[in-house]
Amino acid sequence: MRSGLVQTGAWALATTAAVLLSWLGVSAVLSDSAFEPPAALPVRHSPTPAPAPSVPPAPPTPPTAAPTPAPAAPEPSPTPVAERHPVPSDAGTPSTPGGGGTVRSYLVPGGRVAVNLRPDSAELVSAVPDPGWQLQMWTGDQWLRVDFTQADSTNSVFVTWNGHPPDVQTVVR
Repeated sequence: MRSGLVQTGAWALATTAAVLLSWLGVSAVLSDSAFEPPAALPVRHSPTPAPAPSVPPAPPTPPTAAPTPAPAAPEPSPTPVAERHPVPSDAGTPSTPGGGGTVRSYLVPGGRVAVNLRPDSAELVSAVPDPGWQLQMWTGDQWLRVDFTQADSTNSVFVTWNGHPPDVQTVVR
């Protein structure tokens, strides 16, 4: 009986020492890095631009002595409409004290995308789908794409920066 109690006591002491050693090692690592609060980036509302006209204006022609025939009617734009959103270099609020970029928000039917735009790159801050819509996201070295899908509708936000400042395009289909 006595040897059984000695073995149980030794086992309890060894188990307690192992748990204490593990806890001290893990808590030191977790307290240093795992629970840092995320950096909050300011989001600046980007007004939704008016839809682009489907018929581009005709360039002015210099007056001539002879009458010219009327220009042919322009073709209507294809079904997907892409809107370009140029990124001004001095607009917006810096996201970090060192001027690390400008956070812009883009609204398309199906959701909203917030992007941190830097002079030579871009980073997705958030993408939130509207109720009933699904979100898909793809990223590459010099681009990112966010799609909002519902039934047969897919609306996209593209950001590219391959050798140029970030360029944002929205496509509504």
